[in-house]
Amino acid sequence: MLPTRGERPSSRQMTESKESRREGPGKAREWISRQFTRVEDVVYVGLGILLAGSALVLLVAAAIRFGQGLSAGEFPGSAVDLLDRILLILMIVELLYTVQVSFREHALIPEPFLIVGLIAATRRILVVTAEFATDIGAKGEAVFRNAMIELGLLTVLVFAMVASLVLLRRRHADAVADRA
Repeated sequence: MLPTRGERPSSRQMTESKESRREGPGKAREWISRQFTRVEDVVYVGLGILLAGSALVLLVAAAIRFGQGLSAGEFPGSAVDLLDRILLILMIVELLYTVQVSFREHALIPEPFLIVGLIAATRRILVVTAEFATDIGAKGEAVFRNAMIELGLLTVLVFAMVASLVLLRRRHADAVADRA
């Protein structure tokens, strides 16, 4: 009940007025938060569709190239290219999994990104060694040194990512054990 002119509002009326003012911004924040979540979901769905489409197109193209290589008898020579394509597809599938987890959990989980990084580093190691092995005599000393430096850095990167994965999984196992 509102006070009439000249009357002072009761403490109850003042408390209700303060609460209604607090609910206004709270409701607006909640509505804005829900809208951002919806936009985030739409973006994740779009990313998922693009990644899935890319993986399927690359898979079909790799299968066609594999068939052409077999029929032309050039498969051993094109095996590195096929492996490179397969690892690229695997990276895309892992990114798709990351998008799926992010969509479902509304949280960014580091493990899938580390796995994608491991696949990318492994892919690059295989490509560098395959490229270097094809024309080992034609390449100079500087090219050899650069390839070895790149392979060494990639190896360190792989060890760092594996260590990170082990630590993250150990932390997750400890957290699950603490909850039980």
